[in-house]
Amino acid sequence: MSSPISYAGAGLALAAVVAGALVPFQAGSNAALGRALGHPLWATVASLLVSLLVVLPVIVAMRAPSPSLGQAGALPIWAWFGGVAGVIYITSALMLTPRLGATSFIVCIVAGQMITSLLIDHFGLMGLPVKEANLGRIGGVLTILAGMVMVQWSSTVR
Repeated sequence: MSSPISYAGAGLALAAVVAGALVPFQAGSNAALGRALGHPLWATVASLLVSLLVVLPVIVAMRAPSPSLGQAGALPIWAWFGGVAGVIYITSALMLTPRLGATSFIVCIVAGQMITSLLIDHFGLMGLPVKEANLGRIGGVLTILAGMVMVQWSSTVR
């Protein structure tokens, strides 16, 4: 029987925490961009363009192979939802973060992510392996939801 926590797993979790730590900065910077550009959708476009300008040199530097467009056309329609979700997230972040504050916005985002992730894992959706929604996993998500309620209850909305 293997240990549930390994050095490799801890390293991956740390990388995910660091990536997650950047999300409030994204929300805040996109909100400022939205105010400066005069409309949230222009800020969304600007944010996505900056993302493209950042990733293209990384693709070149890593010598990533050309995309397999033939295989991409055979994907199920849900495989293209990531781009739609990105637009919804960015636009929501820049519209809601100034009103809710970074903490309230992000805790709601995390709660939504956890509920959906638990369901995706439990049912093996989107081609991912099944990971049962057992008592410990459900309890962890409920703890996050309780934290979300506590943060919201302790915050004032302008």
